[in-house]
Amino acid sequence: MGDTVSSHLDESRREMITARTRAVMKEFGDLYEQQYAVALFNSVRFEIEGGGGTQSQLLHRKDPLAGRSIFSGNLFQYLEENRKWRNRFVSVPNSYTISLYESKAACERGLHPKVTINCAGYKALTSMEEYMELINTSLPGIKAKVGSNPFIKCASQFPLILWHPYARHHYFCVMTEKEQKKWYAVLQDCVRHSNNGLSENCTVQTPAFTDAVRLYRQAKGHYGTWEMMCGAPPQILANLVMETLQPELRKVIGPRLKGKMQQRQRNWMLISHAMYRQVLSQTAGQYEALVQACEAQRVQLDATLRTDMDQIITSKEHVSSKIRALVSPKAEQLLRTNVQPYISSILEALMEPTSRGFSEVRDVFFREMVEISKNSLNGGGKEKLGEHMERLSMLAFHPVKMQSCYEKVEQLNLEGLQQRFDVSSPSVFVSRAQILMREKMDDAVYTFEQLLNQSLDGQGEDEMCKAIQRCQDRVLKKFDYDSSTVRKKFFREALLQIIIPYMLQQLSPSYSSELPRFKELIFEDFSRFLLVKNMFEEVVLQSVTKDIMMAVKEAAVQRRHNLYRDSIVLTNSDPNLHLLGETSPVDWATKFGDNEPEGPFGGGVEGGGSGRRRRQVVSMIQLEGLPLPYESCLEVPGVELIPEEDGEMSESIEEEQGEDEEQPDLPESPKSPDSVNEIRGLINPVMEVMLQEKQSDMTNGTEKSSITLDDDVQEDVTHVTTPVEDVPRKCPQDRTSPQTILQQLVGSKKQEADKEHQEEAEIKNAVQEGDTERIAEVCAAESDSESSPQPPIATDSCLRDDSSVQSPSNEGLDEGKPQPVTNGLHGEDKIINPVEVEVVLA
Repeated sequence: MGDTVSSHLDESRREMITARTRAVMKEFGDLYEQQYAVALFNSVRFEIEGGGGTQSQLLHRKDPLAGRSIFSGNLFQYLEENRKWRNRFVSVPNSYTISLYESKAACERGLHPKVTINCAGYKALTSMEEYMELINTSLPGIKAKVGSNPFIKCASQFPLILWHPYARHHYFCVMTEKEQKKWYAVLQDCVRHSNNGLSENCTVQTPAFTDAVRLYRQAKGHYGTWEMMCGAPPQILANLVMETLQPELRKVIGPRLKGKMQQRQRNWMLISHAMYRQVLSQTAGQYEALVQACEAQRVQLDATLRTDMDQIITSKEHVSSKIRALVSPKAEQLLRTNVQPYISSILEALMEPTSRGFSEVRDVFFREMVEISKNSLNGGGKEKLGEHMERLSMLAFHPVKMQSCYEKVEQLNLEGLQQRFDVSSPSVFVSRAQILMREKMDDAVYTFEQLLNQSLDGQGEDEMCKAIQRCQDRVLKKFDYDSSTVRKKFFREALLQIIIPYMLQQLSPSYSSELPRFKELIFEDFSRFLLVKNMFEEVVLQSVTKDIMMAVKEAAVQRRHNLYRDSIVLTNSDPNLHLLGETSPVDWATKFGDNEPEGPFGGGVEGGGSGRRRRQVVSMIQLEGLPLPYESCLEVPGVELIPEEDGEMSESIEEEQGEDEEQPDLPESPKSPDSVNEIRGLINPVMEVMLQEKQSDMTNGTEKSSITLDDDVQEDVTHVTTPVEDVPRKCPQDRTSPQTILQQLVGSKKQEADKEHQEEAEIKNAVQEGDTERIAEVCAAESDSESSPQPPIATDSCLRDDSSVQSPSNEGLDEGKPQPVTNGLHGEDKIINPVEVEVVLA
């Protein structure tokens, strides 16, 4: 893999990529500096003059995801390095950045993730067919046949793929369709949030950046909407560079790729990812330096604006009137012939799916209200209410519950209008509508929380249901008004985004040579804030705005999509409501429930080294019918674990051993008898008998002997071992004679007298010479193939102070007490009493 990338991206090509990135950033930087001053002028003017705009009826909270995590669970990831599937624990924090860990324990310990994915620019897919269609467009002339096998063999029937036109692709799969749907909703939410990377709170940097990108692409002949205008500014700039760089290198490198079709596609993706990483690292550093340089001049520019604001506005109006007189005749003719006939059809295509989506948001919110009301009617009490409200507070950020709302808007289709107005894809408008739907849902939930919290203060549980109903009615009324306002604004902006680029593309060639002469009408001190190019676009915008406003107004009068007319304005309908918005969010778990509420919370450790656990928005996936005691997905058989970092494997083994000790009920994993001794022990089980004898002159006997056990099975004694070890001497009173031990081991009731004499003679010949503290260990192995299953090791505890020489089976036994001897294969069956053991001499 590394050889393929390095061979096609050698030093000369990398230098060419660096030079191209530097050239694009230089051209963009000049435009950004110009638009920065214009954006600062518009911001200061808006601050001084104020802006009209409808006041929102619902409350809005600033940081709804504080202390939350979105989702966590397990799925399989495909590793391109070894082409295997591995089980990974996935955590999605409130930043919507996907982090993949070796295990859940690694995540909870705060280790660095193995992979971190920023989903900006990605597309979530659920089938290999969709993926192969996109892959076939990556290399011209290299397309897979219909029904051909992809270069990735999915481990299950439920894949999840993250596709990017430039960056690395990520492949996942799960075991059930239920899991796939939930993960797909989560991945789509991550993509949706990451694509919305430009903050609207930055009233200077964001307009300056978007206008600079738009003007740069217009200079290259691209006037329409851009699908890759997604992510943070460095990512957008990297997409801007790759838009022209990738096709050029593809023409050069594509024909030189070798191997089968799938291998060439795979190699090209690796090369493209390496290019994108290099470009992204350069755009990030250069954009940061550009922003710092502009911010350093902001104080001086702001002072100039506030001093000469009136003169700058007068000068702008004078120049704009001159440009309007020049452009208006041709702009109005273009508007009448090529734009007005299509405004109603464009608006209808936008309104139908968007209104259905907002209607579904209202229905989902209403259903949650019904559940809460049912709980109060059934006597759930305030503790149950706290649990329901805790879950309701994150309804807008629950991707599974909001999926039905998002799917309504995804039906938006501009087919037939895209080519005429140069609209690359409706995804730009779909994503914007979904973001607005989520915001309105959260506003409705937050407003309901504040109103209900205020209503429940000082009231008992009897009045709880009535309070919930009153708050619900108030919030739904406010939601209907705000929904209408937001949708009308969205329709106007979408129409402008579709029509204005088309008109600029038609008008710019005619006036590009005449516009520079208007620069002479602008004072040099004001030239940084008044640009002729921007004023020309404003004149074109104003010529279209009247028709767009009229079209949206007529649609509202028809009431087909539940839109309020512009004449209906709710002002100060709830004068005390804005005071509730200044209070802190309600912690329902603390107010009515326990400190740790039940529900879909947990997972993920809060950043910054805090040990406090975040509450999770989406509940963990629980599979039905699969034995998963620890994870939500099965481990792929035959896959070895990869340590999170050096030395991590030994630590994890120790922790697993500690967990096994704490959980004795868990079944023990099967062990393989690898050693030769263990195999021999399974074939020929051994019985050990530990005895104490007086010091004598007996020597090892060479004749065979046998032992008869309680089950009348006679075993031959094949080997006698006498380990010698120095032990502390005991006093004569504590010594036990061999005769006493033999009497304990040998039963005299059922034995004949001649067998007793033979037994004593055999033992004397088998015991080596030693003092009274020496130990005799007799090992017997099976020699008769016709015998029954072999007896296990049988031991008898000895009265000694040094326990280190005892058999492990004797540890923990009370000294001086006869212990039962086991005869099962693993020491679990056929308990034999020592007093009933017979020793028979051969």
